[in-house]
Amino acid sequence: MKIKIDENLPTELAELLRADGHDVHTVYDENIAGTDDAHLFRVATTEERMLITQDLDFSDVRQYKPGTHPGIVLVRLNDPSRIEVMARFSSSDLRTELTTWSKCFVVISDHKIRVRRA
Repeated sequence: MKIKIDENLPTELAELLRADGHDVHTVYDENIAGTDDAHLFRVATTEERMLITQDLDFSDVRQYKPGTHPGIVLVRLNDPSRIEVMARFSSSDLRTELTTWSKCFVVISDHKIRVRRA
């Protein structure tokens, strides 16, 4: 799966997902950290990459309707620290499910994963 990791997530997440065989780019890899959300979304969509972010600006499913983009995964943890994000993604079940989320809007919280499909 092609994935783009936003700047508000640890770079170690990219390494973890690459180890699972995913094609992962980060905004740091592409020197677009700090870019506005519209530009980031265009880049991810043009590259056909699922965007993984903690940015609530991507939470409006009316604007980012499932099926109209490669996929958005919004990470919403009570403690969004690097350690907690990596702990949540350390679940191989979560990373296996990731491959089924193409074109979906997904919210990952501490104890739940909500998937809105096209």
